[in-house]
Amino acid sequence: MSALTRVSRRDFLIIVPTAGAGLVLGVRLGGDLEGAEAAGAAAGSLAPNAFLQIDATGDVTIWASKSEMGQGVRTALPMIVAEEMDADWSRVRVEQAWADPKFGDLDTGGSASVRTKYEPMRKAGAAARAMLIAAAAKAWRVSADTCRAEKGRVIHSPSGRGIPFGDLVARAAALPVPQDALLKDPRDFRIIGKPLPRSDTPSKVDGSAIYGMDVRVPGMLHAVVSRCPVFGGKMVRFDETKARASPGVKAVVPISNGVAVVADSTWHAFKGREALTVEWDEGPGVTESTESLGRQLADLARKPGRAVRSDGDAAAALAKAARKIEAVYELPFQAHATMEPQNATAFVQKDRCEIWAPVQTPSWALEDVARATGLPQSAITLRITQLGGGFGRRINPDYVVEAVEISKAVGAPVKTTWTRTEDLQHDFYRPASLHSLAGGLDAAGVPVSWRHRIVSTAIQTYYEPDAKNPEEQETGGADDLPYAIPNVRVEYAAAKSMVPRGWWRSVENSFNAFAVECFLDELAAAASRDPCRLRLDLLSGGRKVRSAGGHLVLETGRLRACIELAAQKSGWGTPLPKGRARGIAAHFSYQSYCAQVAEVSVDGPGNVRVHRVVSAVDCGRPINPGIIAAQMEGGVVFGLTASLKSGITIEKGHVTQGNFDDYEMLRIDEMPQVETHVVTSGAPPTGVGEPGVPVVAPAVFNAIFAATGKRVRRLPLRAGDLGSG
Repeated sequence: MSALTRVSRRDFLIIVPTAGAGLVLGVRLGGDLEGAEAAGAAAGSLAPNAFLQIDATGDVTIWASKSEMGQGVRTALPMIVAEEMDADWSRVRVEQAWADPKFGDLDTGGSASVRTKYEPMRKAGAAARAMLIAAAAKAWRVSADTCRAEKGRVIHSPSGRGIPFGDLVARAAALPVPQDALLKDPRDFRIIGKPLPRSDTPSKVDGSAIYGMDVRVPGMLHAVVSRCPVFGGKMVRFDETKARASPGVKAVVPISNGVAVVADSTWHAFKGREALTVEWDEGPGVTESTESLGRQLADLARKPGRAVRSDGDAAAALAKAARKIEAVYELPFQAHATMEPQNATAFVQKDRCEIWAPVQTPSWALEDVARATGLPQSAITLRITQLGGGFGRRINPDYVVEAVEISKAVGAPVKTTWTRTEDLQHDFYRPASLHSLAGGLDAAGVPVSWRHRIVSTAIQTYYEPDAKNPEEQETGGADDLPYAIPNVRVEYAAAKSMVPRGWWRSVENSFNAFAVECFLDELAAAASRDPCRLRLDLLSGGRKVRSAGGHLVLETGRLRACIELAAQKSGWGTPLPKGRARGIAAHFSYQSYCAQVAEVSVDGPGNVRVHRVVSAVDCGRPINPGIIAAQMEGGVVFGLTASLKSGITIEKGHVTQGNFDDYEMLRIDEMPQVETHVVTSGAPPTGVGEPGVPVVAPAVFNAIFAATGKRVRRLPLRAGDLGSG
């Protein structure tokens, strides 16, 4: 019986022989875990597989089944496997898995990589350890109970004899796969929980890491695409005469997204595109602008929307409240602005297609490529490169399909390259939103009523204009308001827009947390209460709050603990240098809890300086504290850029920003001191890629209010919002 035929449908392990006499173990998700993956798919969450190999030299290779876009997944996931194997970490190598059914679903997003792979990766490592121990015990003719694994060796405890893993692989490969190998007691962990250096750092430092832009294929041509500047517009006709006469241009071909110019170099393709004449039908999108959308959002917010949460009677309680506070918060479209612009390389042939691209969702890309080529997915090879930033942008595989269409048209391998301007002006943007809030306080200053009316350009209605429940990806972080207010009503309404929308880092949590946490600060100020103390009081009692969809459950005690830790570490309530003030915010997202205290100053002209951000995060058992800190720091950079620097504006149906001069990033000299403190926890690990983002803006803007007494309710901060004049 072969190794593969021993596997039943319910088995989670498979074993296959390798050419190098190595031991290869794959992980197959069980039914319960598959269910968890499906639940995480709406927030953008995934279903991974992975493989590990121990070769005869004792080296361990682990294939990372998630895309590496800076989040450290090529280190965290191998750490989990190596821990259970008791491998020698210095002998562990990491390789990127490619889109192949044997690896399962490789989609990456929703801060789900560690959360969803923790248990299966532990089982894979534990099974490998059990097989190696069994092989050694058999060789020594002793009981396996008297043996243990330790740093890449199996040790016979009574005698002290040891055998390296590499010397055992042939014997182990002949053994049956254990189905329920005993997992280690977390108290014995020696790798998990350590801030080990990232495995991908050396290749990024020496330049050997391969990003999509680095791909070179023999005979490769280069292409750029002319797209309609107005969202929803279409190509009517084009004149290729001058473009074809441009040096190096090989072809001009229409594709579904516009017209492609193909040349022997990227530069020649750019120059050829400049000579191309295209007539566009700009369509109805040409009437859309930031101003017209703002009016639509405001009009919708004046009327009741669809209730997604209704506790008590918020309207009646507000009417009876001793004091009423109302406010409107506004947030613009936001671009992902990855440092590496979109690109992909494809070679379509008659019976197969090969692709090299930085993608987050191979499953989506394969489906779209299959449609574009007419080939079965089994004939498509998708190799995932390093991603120069993702943030949700590379979930959409439009740039991959472009390369495929062009290669198919010209019959040669083709790399498509986007410019920075194209990337900013043809993104899938974080939805623009408007939030109308009303709150009531009783005579003692206790919140008794909360009404949050959310209006946004829903993501779902971009892909499905007649979607029946567009609020599903728009109200997270608002419908699970954790604070103990007896009367709560959260409503939602979707606005119409031609602007493409997508999953921006932390998705709806990024805008809902800003409105919720700033408005709670307004209630605290109206009640003359310390905003940190108010939060702690409203989170007391150890309650559980379920999200509107019911798939997430927030524990108020864990959020409260984060606030307490952030307050303690930041010195909340202690004196600050003259001119500085603190602001606090807390939020639950992607099953993780995060609180931040920002320390800011504002000068006379209204320039904001963020000096320090103290983060406290509860993400369950920490796998690698160093990666958690890096993710929190990255979240602060990302959140500050969106808060203080940049937003997308629309005029006559197209984006007005064109590069980093008018869509600025936070600069290195503007980076605050960031401290990250991790709450000790034995709970299953959760994600950290996104939970650090939503709290940045409210913490900073609450600090701005504390410093100036001025409440700014729109992002990003604009010149004149805080000026003395």
